[in-house]
Amino acid sequence: MKIAIDAMGGDHAPKEIVLGALAAVEEWKDIELTLIGDEAQIKPMLHSNTRINVIHTTEVITGEDEPVRAVRRKKNSSLVLMAEEVKQNRADACISAGNTGALMSAGLFVVGRIKGIDRPALSPTLPTENGSGFLLLDVGANVDAKPNHLVQYAIMGSIYAEKVRGIPNPRVGLLNIGTEDGKGNDLTKKAFAELSAAPVNFVGNIEARDLLSGPADVIVTDGFNGNIALKTIEGTAMTMFSMLKAAFMTNMKTKMAAGLVKSELKGLKEQLDYSEYGGAGLFGLAAPVIKAHGSSNARAIYNAIKQARNMVDLEVTGTIEKTIEELSLSAEEE
Repeated sequence: MKIAIDAMGGDHAPKEIVLGALAAVEEWKDIELTLIGDEAQIKPMLHSNTRINVIHTTEVITGEDEPVRAVRRKKNSSLVLMAEEVKQNRADACISAGNTGALMSAGLFVVGRIKGIDRPALSPTLPTENGSGFLLLDVGANVDAKPNHLVQYAIMGSIYAEKVRGIPNPRVGLLNIGTEDGKGNDLTKKAFAELSAAPVNFVGNIEARDLLSGPADVIVTDGFNGNIALKTIEGTAMTMFSMLKAAFMTNMKTKMAAGLVKSELKGLKEQLDYSEYGGAGLFGLAAPVIKAHGSSNARAIYNAIKQARNMVDLEVTGTIEKTIEELSLSAEEE
């Protein structure tokens, strides 16, 4: 199994990317990694590992670049060359912690979509109280969406949750402003009706305040609201930990209390740590494309590689394609 990685994408590239890659090839003997980036920076950290190859380039798409224009103009950038490895069937999947918009553009224009999928969805796995986590899609690939797009998101998310996360008959919810069936705007009302008839375990509307309590394994929404929900969750978690830290550092008594619950606080932080869930999958593309967090450390890259490996091994893309094809044939017969 071959996985291509943008070694220059992210806040801590290429060091953390390389360290994550080294940990991955040590763990799994069935993978071969190709790192795309500046050979002068990458090779000194690789030592003599024979299952990590390097494609040299010094061109990089930065966070300031306009995504579509950058993908078209920077043909030799590490991110575009990574996507080309997949397109040319030299890699089974790819990973980048770089510019999200550019990765989505490269996914669409270089890797390509699954036949029958109207729009791909960017889909991270987020933590829940019970530790099981849930898949949220879409969080920004498409700001606008139609009801049938949300149905496709639900199908893709269900397949991923069942095959990769090992959840039998995953529960699918629709992000809405209330749990009642008639709630929401025109999009959510129509999506609710279509999801009720879709081949997924639809459990109804889910309010944003309940997301982390685990009411569903897959929650679908349009990219605009999904991105707001994602950023709100991330911001709230960071703010709460900052407030807790400040409270525990107030005086000697609170510092002593912090010492007593240090391990519990560490466990809570790990439970909310994005790096343990890998990256956000771009579902609906012709091969697994993983968007790792921009501030990914080696652990996050290792888990993103694990995620990509599982998606390839469990044939997630092929299953999505087959399911969408069967639904299309069924609709034509009707």
